[in-house]
Amino acid sequence: MKIEELKIKYPSGFEHAVHMTKGEMEQHLCLMAALKMFELGKVSCGKAAELAGMSRTEFFETCSRYHVSIFNYPPDELEQEIKKDLESARRLSA
Repeated sequence: MKIEELKIKYPSGFEHAVHMTKGEMEQHLCLMAALKMFELGKVSCGKAAELAGMSRTEFFETCSRYHVSIFNYPPDELEQEIKKDLESARRLSA
């Protein structure tokens, strides 16, 4: 996997304000970016997990901790998925 680097600017002493080392802050910012991009549907769970530096399972657990739904369907797709699930459940119970 090829790694790219992104530089960001932040106010001097910011790491002290958030009570983190620079390394912790970098890791946390990557996690927050991964969570938000996943929540917005910009990246898949696999890509988000990769950005956060964790496995998909760990990423899903982290989503739970930060109250980010792992079911990020657009509203119209969500309705279709629920209808399919209900139809499958009816067939199974018949």
